[in-house]
Amino acid sequence: MDTTPHNAAVGVGYTGSEKAGSSVHIRSQPWMSSAKDFRLSAEQLMGRLHLEGKYQKLKTADFLQITENSQSGEFCSEEKFAQTFLRKLLALDYTVRCIKIGENNEQNDTQQRCNKLSTRDAFNDIFGEAAESADETNILDVIDLMDAQMAVFYSADSFLKQLIVTKLSQCQFALPLLVPNPFTQQIEFPLWTFRQTKKSWKTTDDKGQTQPVYRAETPMVAFFRFGSVSSSKSQLINSLINEKHNTFFHRNCPGSSRTRTLIDGVVEIAWYCPSGDETDTFPQCVAFCNLHGDGGDNEKQLDIITQMSSVNVVILPQITKNDKSMTKIEKLYQGSKPLICLLTENDYTLKEAIQGKHRIGLRDRNQSTVFEELRKAINKGFSSLESSSLFKLEDVAKHINITVDEKTDEDCRSGKDAAQKMMSLLESKDLTEIKESLLPCQGQLWHQWCQMNKELHRPTLGELHKSDNIEKNKSDKKSEMLKFRDQQHTFGVSEFIQIFIQQLNSQEGNEMVYFLKWLGILLDDFTTESVSALHHEYDKKWSDGVGLRNKHDKSQQQMAEQELERISEKLQAATFGLEHILREVGQIYESCSSVINNKKNLKINFRTLPGLAAKMMMSGFPLELMDGDAAHVPLIWVTAVLDELIKKLGDKRVFVLSVLGIQSSGKSTMLNAMFGLQFVVSAGRCTRGASMQLVKVSKEMKMKKQLKFDYILVVDTEGLRALELAGRSTRNHDNELATFVVGLGNMTLINIFGENTAEMQDTLQIVVQAFLRMKKVRLNASCMFVHQNVSDVTAGKKNMEGRRRLQEELDKMTKLAAKEEDCDKEFFSDVIAFEVQNDVKYFSQIWEGSPPMAPPNPNYSRNIQELKDNILLKASKGSGITLSQFKMRIDDLWTALLNENFVFSFKNTLEISVYRKLETNYSNWTFSLRSAMLSIEDKFYKVIANGNVEIHDHDLIAELKTAKDEVEKSMKSYFDEDEDKDILCQWRGRFETQIRDLHNDLVKDTKIKCHEANEQKKARENLDKRRTEYEKMLFIRSKECAVSLKSKRGDERVLKKEFDTMWIKWVTEMTNDIPPLKDFDLLDDVTRVLSKIHGPTFVNLRLNQQYFKQIVHRGDYEDYIILQRHLEQSNKTVSVNNHQYNVSVRQLIHNVMQETEKIMEKSPVRRHGYNVSYIQALTDCVQTLVHQYQSENQTYKLKREFITDLCLYVCDTAIKTFTEQHKEFRDTIDPRMYLEKQKTQYYSIFKNHWSGATATTILIDFICSKLEPSILEAVYDKTAIDLAAQMKSDIRALRENRSNLEKHILKSLAEKEDFQQYVQYIHQPKEHFKQFISKKVKKYFTKQSEIILNIFKGNLQLKEQIVSNAVHAVTVEVKNKGGDGNMWFRSFTKTLTNMLKFTGESCVNLTEVKDLDFLKNHLSKSLNELMKKLQNSFSSINDIKMEKCRKKPDEILIDHFCQCCWVQCPFCKAICTNTMEDHSGDHSVPFHRSTGLNGRFYRETTNLANCFCTTEVTTDNWLYAENSYEKIFWREYRKGGPELANWSITPDFSELPYWKWVVCRFQKDLEKLYSKTFQGHGEIPDEWRRYRKDDAIESLDKYI
Repeated sequence: MDTTPHNAAVGVGYTGSEKAGSSVHIRSQPWMSSAKDFRLSAEQLMGRLHLEGKYQKLKTADFLQITENSQSGEFCSEEKFAQTFLRKLLALDYTVRCIKIGENNEQNDTQQRCNKLSTRDAFNDIFGEAAESADETNILDVIDLMDAQMAVFYSADSFLKQLIVTKLSQCQFALPLLVPNPFTQQIEFPLWTFRQTKKSWKTTDDKGQTQPVYRAETPMVAFFRFGSVSSSKSQLINSLINEKHNTFFHRNCPGSSRTRTLIDGVVEIAWYCPSGDETDTFPQCVAFCNLHGDGGDNEKQLDIITQMSSVNVVILPQITKNDKSMTKIEKLYQGSKPLICLLTENDYTLKEAIQGKHRIGLRDRNQSTVFEELRKAINKGFSSLESSSLFKLEDVAKHINITVDEKTDEDCRSGKDAAQKMMSLLESKDLTEIKESLLPCQGQLWHQWCQMNKELHRPTLGELHKSDNIEKNKSDKKSEMLKFRDQQHTFGVSEFIQIFIQQLNSQEGNEMVYFLKWLGILLDDFTTESVSALHHEYDKKWSDGVGLRNKHDKSQQQMAEQELERISEKLQAATFGLEHILREVGQIYESCSSVINNKKNLKINFRTLPGLAAKMMMSGFPLELMDGDAAHVPLIWVTAVLDELIKKLGDKRVFVLSVLGIQSSGKSTMLNAMFGLQFVVSAGRCTRGASMQLVKVSKEMKMKKQLKFDYILVVDTEGLRALELAGRSTRNHDNELATFVVGLGNMTLINIFGENTAEMQDTLQIVVQAFLRMKKVRLNASCMFVHQNVSDVTAGKKNMEGRRRLQEELDKMTKLAAKEEDCDKEFFSDVIAFEVQNDVKYFSQIWEGSPPMAPPNPNYSRNIQELKDNILLKASKGSGITLSQFKMRIDDLWTALLNENFVFSFKNTLEISVYRKLETNYSNWTFSLRSAMLSIEDKFYKVIANGNVEIHDHDLIAELKTAKDEVEKSMKSYFDEDEDKDILCQWRGRFETQIRDLHNDLVKDTKIKCHEANEQKKARENLDKRRTEYEKMLFIRSKECAVSLKSKRGDERVLKKEFDTMWIKWVTEMTNDIPPLKDFDLLDDVTRVLSKIHGPTFVNLRLNQQYFKQIVHRGDYEDYIILQRHLEQSNKTVSVNNHQYNVSVRQLIHNVMQETEKIMEKSPVRRHGYNVSYIQALTDCVQTLVHQYQSENQTYKLKREFITDLCLYVCDTAIKTFTEQHKEFRDTIDPRMYLEKQKTQYYSIFKNHWSGATATTILIDFICSKLEPSILEAVYDKTAIDLAAQMKSDIRALRENRSNLEKHILKSLAEKEDFQQYVQYIHQPKEHFKQFISKKVKKYFTKQSEIILNIFKGNLQLKEQIVSNAVHAVTVEVKNKGGDGNMWFRSFTKTLTNMLKFTGESCVNLTEVKDLDFLKNHLSKSLNELMKKLQNSFSSINDIKMEKCRKKPDEILIDHFCQCCWVQCPFCKAICTNTMEDHSGDHSVPFHRSTGLNGRFYRETTNLANCFCTTEVTTDNWLYAENSYEKIFWREYRKGGPELANWSITPDFSELPYWKWVVCRFQKDLEKLYSKTFQGHGEIPDEWRRYRKDDAIESLDKYI
């Protein structure tokens, strides 16, 4: 900053700067005489600065939003001045007073001088009176910097004015006190702007204090001048306040101009604040008022400041006795107040004419001497000061003829009145008891609830041993927590809070902001004195305690510590601000939400409360994220507020910036300077917890796509290693806080005070551990380190050394943290992307000198801007997260932190949600591929049926290419463009591979099916050949018969009777040598096969008893088991292994069912018919698996009843399958059935010949008779595929992925309350899923018959169109080639090859068919009649026989949904939710169940277990490994064997209330099923019984 050297004489300088507008005694050069003529009007000045202060006010929000950095360079255009000025000021950069308004013309000037140097005469240029240059003429057009500042001040709204004044004060600049309105000249007192300005000082008696300036009562020195003076008044005041800083702007400052417009007449005020040192200029806080311009021209302002002053200082030129200003000087001289006259044209030393009246000459005198004399004179004036003469800023408002902003602004008055109404309720109350009486919900009950919640998630070993029933213990705690909520709810809402809520509810915009700001101001006034007194008391006791330590008196020390704790608690109780009121509102909401009821005297619905907090956030107020006093996140409240914020703003994207650092390291100061925020900055005692505030990104930045988010959400935190937390698990608390804010932040600033790495070791370990946890739970955190208060940030080598030390410390802390977190990391860069060169910033000391009078260091402000630019650069590479995602992350992080093991407890809800959405899309992609392949399969089946064709891979790949390309395009679009693409990218490769694998599997499977179809076609060649012969023979005989009967006349009945007689004879003759196919009794075959092993009597007994039908549904298999002899005497062993063998036998049954299903699928019954060997294969499989199982389990033996019943169950299932398949085979292979189907066709041929029809007519009838069944078959097959797609879209249960399907299954089970269905779902989930889908399809047929009919008839029309097109195209083609009927028939058959089955000889002499147009027209007509008949034949849904489909809709849907993972949790039988059958990685499920549903019970008891797997794995309870007596801890369950090792069970409390209801609803059924009871350790908690069916179903929608 360019300032005048302070050892220069005071008189040095040019005249006119401070007398602008005066016509009295101008002592200046002639060229200045016309200065007034060039003065800009207020309108002109505003116009040049592009300000519309008279019509439209600047708003705070416009300047707090994120915009492009416009602060580079010292020059600033007039248009951009306001923005540049405010940005610098908000960043506490006092070089804001050095801005040069206008363009940089230095280079042009230099060039011009160089060009003219050789042509000018030195003497004339230096001493001559040359003509003014253009630049000299335009100098009067330069805008004075203070004019520009005042123009911005005038143009600002009241909140921006207040912010400007607050920041000016922080920069140690003078503040506008009395301001003439530039348009009306009315004197305005902006009292409101001072309301947030505070000053701190310390007197020599060691009494430090901080006071808002409007309340401070101090002496005041008024400075003013008369006439034009040669000395700078403002510069003189600066030498008294801070000789190194220009508190008041003066004529020698850069940017000063002679042509000032707005600053004249303004009174500015500044305060000198002593530091308590002997070197202080004044021993007390002193206010200095400075009237700009001539006092004679500004009489109103002069009268006010002289009346309120303690000492008046006037600067005078040489004037005559008759000068009009002497009248005022005489009045002041005769008054009682001290008067100091500074004479610019005299060189007098300090002289006191009469008491209190001094004169000091300034001319040609040393500045230091003048300064010392002036100081003495002022101090002497203070010594005679009466208390009534003290200046209080608020008293300025008492003067008449001035306008006070707080009185004229209606919103301000209204807000103040409402706040005062609230404050009136606090009168005569003890501050330390106010929170307890007025804010009861956030007191002890809330703290107890928080403590109980932590105990619920972190049970101690003592609690675990004390109560073996973990679920009951949890339930008791939940009940206790609910009681706390009930008690919170019973508290009435105090009148204080009622007024607060009513005001927020009824106010909008400025009125609400005024109310909140006034409330904050008045609360601060109310608490400051008491809190300050408690601080002094604490400091004194602390000092006394230090003395006692030196005396080694332990009893006295203990008493002193207790006293300190008592004062500390009083301090905590006395801290009372806006955040505590909002916290109370939050607790009112949480308690009402918990009991779902409004408070008795709450006059509005509690559900509207979060909306009020959201309004506050939108208005720029911070929201408490973590309650510091309770060290707990009020999750219900914070979530509700964010929900309301989303409703009001939309689900905007935010970049979350969080800050961590030790206490009092300047975190909040840094954020306030960086973003212009107003986080509370306090020294010594910091607010606990974390709060968040929104900073808007400008539209300009969004439009230019420099930033891809809408807001920066800043999270400020309490300091780590807080002194007030000493002895209260500081380390653990800091770890929690660090993990929480690091997890929340897209970027975390690590704030380090100073360069001492030893000081920051603890902090670094906490931070590194937090980042390590984020790495393990796949949250991509980033960080930057900020070293504050570094003495020399320009020393490159020093900074490099500092970076090297920091890197070493980070790597060291990484190793320590990795050991604690049980992972293998050595370097910090292994944990997080970190570049020590770019991600470590060094900040200058914040103060340029020693407080309290030191201004902020400009280098600090530049460091802030550089850091901000760096943050935005890094932020621009991502798109942040949405508010809803941020809400989820808060929930996830806090829920995980409540558990002892964060990493294993963490559930990324956002990631889970995104993955579920991906699974739904994956389901749609796979369905598209499967549906396409089904259509291709149909097509190739027709090709094969129409001729022996070998289908190759490339044929299928080519056909599927279109569908595959569409799926890949959809996938690419989804992964590239979805709003969650940053999260999706981690799964992209895997899902692309899965789609490729599915494509390849579909090609492979379809090729196998086509190959089998081809083989079947070849195997039926003899049959097909014989059929052709039959058809020829039938054709000939029909023709002969018709000719022979032609002479006979009779009606059609006679004709039909003759044909029937002949038909029976023909069929008998043609099939005489073929034996009829015999029927099979499959049950008899099963009995005979099993009788060979177990004897017929025993098998028949088991068959008649029907026990086998329940074998898969049993809960207890004790009847089937025999203990080995050496264990028979051990009752303990029976008890210990009871559950184990039940689970083991059930698993054996499951494995048997899987293997036998595979055998049934491979059995070629459809191709070759049924054979008893297939039953033999099934029973052999059962025997083999049981014997293998028996060899691995030596402790007990399975009875033969078990093997027999299992074989009977398997065969019973097979009988149904084989019977249906054999019927299909028989229908295909039996010539008698085939001939019977042809009867109608040949009767038609017979009739045509009898009636003398032409060959063309007979051919047309033949084609139509062949097309009818073929068209129907194709329509049925296509309808099945179309219906499957339609049902997947229409049926809610089938719309999304398998998780959604399971949710609907669970709902259905609850609604029906059928226990046997639950048993099947638990133990045979795949079978239950299949049945559920089949039932849904069946129900759809019943409810949506019209849709199904439309689809079916639409496909009929489609096939008709295909045939009609073929007829037309073939006719045109054959006619062009000059072909005959033979060519036409061959071409027609070939055209339909890919579309319909159309085989066989024409049986007509096609050479007789000459007129192809006749054939085409009549065939089209007959086809039209045929299709009408078919359309009419399907008048209702009952006419459609879906069993005729090659693959029915339910089978297509079952294939789609059931080709996934079916592995069940070994403990509770929950089904792995992965959509792939043989997926990589662990099995997992979002919600486990009570293990008692699976029959688990507590060993050596008959008590069914009630615990959830997710709870058990948090404990050190014992678990027995698979097929072993080895004990392992539940939390180490993976060590229990391969089956357990592949399961990921998160230790948390993610319990679905649904299963609690199921256990209670079917308690008796479960006890009967498993022959155990829910008693003792397994007693069902009372809390579970509170859930109703509706609650259970509702929980499914809430959590799944």
